[in-house]
Amino acid sequence: MSIRPLLSAACLALSLAAALPAAAQEDVGEFSNDWTGNGLKVTAFTDPAVQGVTCHIVDFDRSLIDRLSKGNWFEDPSNASIACRQTGPVTVGEINLSKRGEEVFSERKSLIFKSIAVRRIYDKSNDTLIYVVYSRQVKDASAKMSISTVPLFAANATWTKGRPR
Repeated sequence: MSIRPLLSAACLALSLAAALPAAAQEDVGEFSNDWTGNGLKVTAFTDPAVQGVTCHIVDFDRSLIDRLSKGNWFEDPSNASIACRQTGPVTVGEINLSKRGEEVFSERKSLIFKSIAVRRIYDKSNDTLIYVVYSRQVKDASAKMSISTVPLFAANATWTKGRPR
């Protein structure tokens, strides 16, 4: 078996990850949730195209004991939850207005193929930003996801390119 296809896939995955705009992020909390030392990590990140919106993600961080007992040294589970809120004056920059939205955050959960990502979608009829955190690795048809919304109707949001019509 040749290693060349694997190296090509790894290079492609790294280049796609590098193409995302850098979201400012900060680990704001962590705690152990069981006797083996497995933990939950809380990360805050700002939307790179929407000032005044901060999202908090909580995800799983495997302990050394768990890694030793189960193997998979270089992989964490891709379970995550998200909450996004207005944390300052909202200024919406150039965002993708399609139903597909755009990815605004990604974090690796293994060396190559597994990550969690956050996608922002604009719901024009309700003037709301929707943030969905999801796993890039679907296993046994059980995609893991969580959703949060930031309504803009009372936020007095400023649109740098003008409010969409």
